[in-house]
Amino acid sequence: MGLRGYIIKRVIYTFILVLGVMTLNFFIFEAIPGNPLEGFVSKPGMNPDTVKKLREAFGIGKPWFVKYPTYMKSMFLFDFGTTSLLTGNQKVLDLIENGLGNTLLLMGVSSIFAVIIGILIGAYAAHERGKAIDGAIVITSLATFALPTFWMGLLAQAIFGFGLHWLPISGYQTNTVPGSALDAYLRNPFNYLLNRLSYLVLPATILFLFTYGGFVLLTRACVLETMTEDYVLTARAKGVKERSVLFRHILKNASLPIITNVAIQFGFILSGAIITENVFQWNGLGTLIYSAIGSHEVVVMQAIFYIIALCVIIANFLADILYGLVDPRVKYG
Repeated sequence: MGLRGYIIKRVIYTFILVLGVMTLNFFIFEAIPGNPLEGFVSKPGMNPDTVKKLREAFGIGKPWFVKYPTYMKSMFLFDFGTTSLLTGNQKVLDLIENGLGNTLLLMGVSSIFAVIIGILIGAYAAHERGKAIDGAIVITSLATFALPTFWMGLLAQAIFGFGLHWLPISGYQTNTVPGSALDAYLRNPFNYLLNRLSYLVLPATILFLFTYGGFVLLTRACVLETMTEDYVLTARAKGVKERSVLFRHILKNASLPIITNVAIQFGFILSGAIITENVFQWNGLGTLIYSAIGSHEVVVMQAIFYIIALCVIIANFLADILYGLVDPRVKYG
């Protein structure tokens, strides 16, 4: 089977998996005692128009076999209904879009740096195995990977915010002028970007420290397992430079588990960082999830869980395609 046939096959499998995830997402909330959707629309102060739209979108109050087709249609159309969370009656999709940019900025920056630096340091640690530098890298990686993010966040706030007064400890930008963020950017792009960066440094650094350790340890283990292969010994016998042996031969052929881990990392990028975002009051999807859980906003949780699942499925689909492009030993079939 060629690449085209493999992609078609994977697309079909992915579509079936999406249907399965949507069905599971439906029955999880249906199985919660007390029918949370019914309880949600029965909350005091709910706008009648909002209640009507939610009942139409999710078939609330009807048997599950009647609600299920309505729910599937709503999910396919990304029609998640409306909610009273945070800003009154507002479409759930609009609420998600409002926090999407901040989450992509925070999670994207921290994840990209964590992946690149973690893989490079992990490969270097494996190359220097048994030496003091290898032990130091492993210990520090285990420490940052094991420490709770809320503790690291509070410590960073205490040192760089309250102590040194170098960086802001909460929020995501300074609202010193009227108008939207676009207006502030157009007035002075450099100051706007510098201001956003100052708010980004602490939470992004905390997430980087928490994430990169896992990639260091995984890369080190994969490289160590591959270093004894015959083709590595042959390359060294031919006089290939050690840097080329490490990155072109060893790391490339040890990359399949790393690709999977990277795909999972970026697949969950829209889940936000619930703890870190709340510690730093970063207005992203992690904060939205936390608020939805605390307020029992079922429609928001159902929508976000569905979108996160879609991202993970798509990321793993792309990882499957990359396997054959990175490692010629992988056969499409």
